[in-house]
Amino acid sequence: MAKLTYKDAGVDIEGANRLVRSIASVARKTARPGLMGGIGGFGGLFDLSRVRVRRPVLVSSTDGVGTKLKIAFMADRHDTVGIDLVAMGVNDILTQAAEPLFFLDYFATGKVEPATFRAVVGGVAEGCRQAGCALLGGETAEMPSFYADGEYDLAGFSVGVVEKDRIPDPRAIRAGDVVIGLPSSGLHSNGYSLARKVLLDTAGLKLKSRVADLGKSLADELLTPTRIYASLIRALGARHRIKGIAHITGGGLVENLPRVLPTGLRAWLRRGSWPVPAVFDLVARLGHVEQAEMDRTFNNGIGMALVVGAEDAPGVERALRRRREVYAVIGEIRKGRRGVSFIK
Repeated sequence: MAKLTYKDAGVDIEGANRLVRSIASVARKTARPGLMGGIGGFGGLFDLSRVRVRRPVLVSSTDGVGTKLKIAFMADRHDTVGIDLVAMGVNDILTQAAEPLFFLDYFATGKVEPATFRAVVGGVAEGCRQAGCALLGGETAEMPSFYADGEYDLAGFSVGVVEKDRIPDPRAIRAGDVVIGLPSSGLHSNGYSLARKVLLDTAGLKLKSRVADLGKSLADELLTPTRIYASLIRALGARHRIKGIAHITGGGLVENLPRVLPTGLRAWLRRGSWPVPAVFDLVARLGHVEQAEMDRTFNNGIGMALVVGAEDAPGVERALRRRREVYAVIGEIRKGRRGVSFIK
């Protein structure tokens, strides 16, 4: 009887180890103060004393990329979903005004394809570079027969730090405060199940085809990476008081903005006060998707929403203009049941 090995069962330990070693140089490019050692140990080390924080509070988040991965599989393009992975976690911890420190990733697949793996991890490293955090480590899991051929799943883990007295306090939000919207780069990483249903299944569009409404191919649009707001939020928070920061993900503005509001206050947002990227109009039109459904599924062009005092808003706007950032004053806070209302 033949003697079976783990490789015969579909798991190539040596091959996986070679791949992990090959990305060490990529991870080193994300090094920042506090990083200790490198990839390959049982646990990553980070020296918090190297960060200039008097009363440090750690902030953590975990997330994935969701069914956007389906588009990557179909298009056989894997260089941007790693950026999405970092963005989804880092943008979450930014809502606590945290400085991103380090990131860990989890890559699971039936059989590791070296080119795909390198593209994904290269995207993770690029996301970490944009966020200013270190790629501290990760896990690669080869699980034969568990995933379809050519498919994989991703999870990411972000950790940051914030001065205890700099954490945004929803109790400071008052009626009359202003809501400033920072634009998204597109769908980001939410609502893809509906977007795929409309654009690919119902409308029959092809990923490689150029879509006139978008000015690019559908694949280029759908694989546009999620914007990372780390440098901008850090710069604003260093000089201006921001009372609330909401990352607009699944659930849209109607579900995410209320998460930073205290009881008894409601956000009133003006439709038409910010530009809506063409992809959202395309989904709504081709899928006959009602506005309320769009509002609770997609970011509709706003990736982050800031709540600032009316007296602080002019300073925040000046800072955004100095950085040549696109932004929009999209509404205000009023007394009422916690939630969001839209006005024209």
